[in-house]
Amino acid sequence: MKILQVISYFSQKFGGEVNVCTNLSKEFAKRKHEVTIITTDFSFDPHYADAIRAEGVSIVPFPCVVNIGLFLYSPSIKKWLEENLKDFDIIHFHNYWSYQNVEVYNYSMKFGIPYIIQAHGSLPIFEKQHLKKLYDFVWGKSVLKNSSVCIALTKIESDQYIKRGVPENKIVIIPNGIDISQYANLPPSGQFRLKNQIPEKDRIILSLGRIHKIKGIDLLVTAFSQLCRQMGNVKLVIAGPDGGSLSQIQQQIRELHLEKDVIVTGPLYGKDKLEAYIDADVFVLPSRYEAFPNTVLEAWACGTPVIATMNCCISDIIKDTDDNVVVEFDSVQMKDTILDLLNNEEKRKRIGLKGKKIVEDNFSMTRIIQKVEEIYKTI
Repeated sequence: MKILQVISYFSQKFGGEVNVCTNLSKEFAKRKHEVTIITTDFSFDPHYADAIRAEGVSIVPFPCVVNIGLFLYSPSIKKWLEENLKDFDIIHFHNYWSYQNVEVYNYSMKFGIPYIIQAHGSLPIFEKQHLKKLYDFVWGKSVLKNSSVCIALTKIESDQYIKRGVPENKIVIIPNGIDISQYANLPPSGQFRLKNQIPEKDRIILSLGRIHKIKGIDLLVTAFSQLCRQMGNVKLVIAGPDGGSLSQIQQQIRELHLEKDVIVTGPLYGKDKLEAYIDADVFVLPSRYEAFPNTVLEAWACGTPVIATMNCCISDIIKDTDDNVVVEFDSVQMKDTILDLLNNEEKRKRIGLKGKKIVEDNFSMTRIIQKVEEIYKTI
């Protein structure tokens, strides 16, 4: 098959949907499909793109002329679509709110090319409400209506599609997955501690992801401040790119006098990210909303226990490791849960190993790619 993947931006700092798009593309290329990703040059990561191209995937970035709240206007895409889109067998949209989706949708209708939408948790409106409601009114309803299949990450996201008028028989639930082989030979423990001068006696709480209001890092910092009053020898590591809230988090850290106990590393990728997971005693996901975070799967694949809020749409899966690791969006409850795990090494190991087995049994990229490929072939 000749497969077109559509995503607005192409950089690891955007996390989830970019990782899914690239992982699917690499796996399809291995299966001898011809895969092209079209995107924009907004925050384009050329080194990351070169690594994906080396796997047999074509990547075409178009100049972003205007950025309106990450609605990235790239009009030169039209000429390319006019000349090339008719040659593709299937189109896969990643994310929902997107100028690129609008233009590809228009040309897919012109040439009769079927397309799939995978919203990656972007259907709910938490911010940029006027812009997103306008998008819905002008384009969104038609884009959803004429899709061949809508991929939901969870039952919750399936319900979100249904509320927007998508028939249930057009929705398929396929979770995110990770390449298990990348976790077969993990780095030795202690490397992250060494690089960041964290003593062996200190426990490490890790949060990894975009530093954005929706991620709830402010709640975690508050919970950590409360935790420090009850136990010493503990460090909070906040890793990830600035999603707009870094300065507020840094100010909060200063106001709570936590400068010596909170380490803000910036984004971590590849081996550096694995070293952080391995040295962490617990990984915390304090989100206000989360569709299906790959970071949970990555932490589990490293044997690290996970604590998450109920606002995470895979909280039921996280709860399978232990009922008490899913908490309300509440700093006291989060603090108490972290404290309980930090004081119980046997429990941490048990939960981490249980999470590792969940990933291996249910969320390997091989399993996920088979489901997506079957949808492509059926369409």
